[in-house]
Amino acid sequence: MFTELHEPGVIKYRETHNKRVEIPFNSTNKYQVFIHEQDDSPDHILQMKGAPERILNLCSMILIKGEEVPLTDEWKEKFESAYRDLGEMGERVLGFCDLILPEAEFPQGYPFDSENQNFPLNNLCFLGLLALIDPPRAAVPDAVEKCRRAGIKIIMVTGDHPITAKAIARKVGIISPDGMTANEMQEKFGDNWRRKSKHNKVSAIVLHGEEIKQMSSEDLTKVVQSYPEIVFARTSPQQKLLIVEACQATGAIVAVTGDGVNDSPALSKADIGIAMGISGSEVSKQAADMILMDDNFASIVTGVEEGRVIFDNLKKAIVYTLTSKGPETLPFLAFILLDLPLSLGTAMILLIDFSTDLMPAISLVHEVAEADIMTRRPRNAATDHLVNPALLQKAYFQIGIIEGMGGMFAFLVVLGESGFWPMSLIGIRPEWDNPSVDVVVDSYGQEWNYRQRKNLEQTGQSAYFLAIVFIQWINVLTCRSRRYSIFNYGMRNSVMNFALIFEFCFAMALIYTPGMEVALRFRPLQPLWFLPGLPFGLLVLFYDEMRKLIMRLDPGGFIDRETYY
Repeated sequence: MFTELHEPGVIKYRETHNKRVEIPFNSTNKYQVFIHEQDDSPDHILQMKGAPERILNLCSMILIKGEEVPLTDEWKEKFESAYRDLGEMGERVLGFCDLILPEAEFPQGYPFDSENQNFPLNNLCFLGLLALIDPPRAAVPDAVEKCRRAGIKIIMVTGDHPITAKAIARKVGIISPDGMTANEMQEKFGDNWRRKSKHNKVSAIVLHGEEIKQMSSEDLTKVVQSYPEIVFARTSPQQKLLIVEACQATGAIVAVTGDGVNDSPALSKADIGIAMGISGSEVSKQAADMILMDDNFASIVTGVEEGRVIFDNLKKAIVYTLTSKGPETLPFLAFILLDLPLSLGTAMILLIDFSTDLMPAISLVHEVAEADIMTRRPRNAATDHLVNPALLQKAYFQIGIIEGMGGMFAFLVVLGESGFWPMSLIGIRPEWDNPSVDVVVDSYGQEWNYRQRKNLEQTGQSAYFLAIVFIQWINVLTCRSRRYSIFNYGMRNSVMNFALIFEFCFAMALIYTPGMEVALRFRPLQPLWFLPGLPFGLLVLFYDEMRKLIMRLDPGGFIDRETYY
């Protein structure tokens, strides 16, 4: 394209200069070679392009104003200066050279062999440098900054020259713009740079592939641990694999992006291999775990954020669902240990699990991201599981106990108003559940037969059920955030709004629909019996708001460590 813009007719030119042989570019040689016939000469011409420093090392001459002159140290210094200037602008630089292959040695029809090279690849004539502007996408710097805030370490691994790689890394924020790299410190202070770096903190380093060759795996792991900002330049596929292994040796979860065949080993080794959907080779796509359809690094960051939201919301749904298991278990414990009448029926437990709790739990999956979703450190995959001790502790031993107390209080209020005070119920179960015992006397001396006792028991169970529904109403609101106050969230989750209305209407239908006393043992309740569970719902709200407030005021403190799930 570059040549076509400056000298139209490239295709026609190629047709008159037949290509005889080609050595494709590879990461070992870092150059590409062509041999063509010439239309104005019987001689062949060898042309080479590739990494400038590699090209220069194969040259002994240089083309100056149309004439070949010896490649002296002076010209090499000028080359280094030009190369550095272009590289520091973040431009990718290619070097070019050629060599005339005389007809006497390489006649027409000469069998050029790219495998067993039967033509010279040294003492070439250096032609010049070509700089390509390949700017990073506009969204990349912001994505890199998001990764930094999220505690995600980005390591740049490239085949570019270290100068170019460093300039690009600074443009996108992988290396801090105002910081000095270890290499720059060494150039400035010489052998004393380490002593100086104690006063001027060095957080970045740029390593050449040749330096990696001299390092053991332990040294490479130490570099990965020591520097938060790292650029590996002029790397080979084998070195990319070593870098991935070094990162994994630190205990990190490693994601690798790549688009070429050479990236396949690193993509396979990584915990998450990400291939490019547009520019990626088929080999890289097969080796990867994920394919990025738009080839945009910012999409990876969006994926990380979405993954964290999903993980968060699953935790919220689980802790909400598990909370009701405490008050579902309490009636049976009281039934066994204290000989109390059963305060919650098995049918009601199933209805809590599969109807009234189901929709609110699903609605939590639709919650938006919390404010700190991309400022948290990555979780420790070895210890911070989806269900962890803090989550179970909150569900069973904090909110679960409060809910159980609220349900039991509602049950005892119904029985107490009817004549059975709480203390009189302890140990009453053998008589209460015995159909042959026709008379049980309450606290006021009233006599109750078996049928009346069971009707009263079912009424108390209905009150227990309703109390759990009301407290779970408030509990699902507190579960919307793991750290922030629910009063900052409003009621923008339309799925949750529907779920709360559905839960209330369904509970009312169960209690007041005629025939439910036969089908599911529900009994209608007096309006006042709606109230016993409400104070415990407010207690859940107050407790959770205070817990979150302490966590925000004292991050990393005891409450934060022990209750943040």
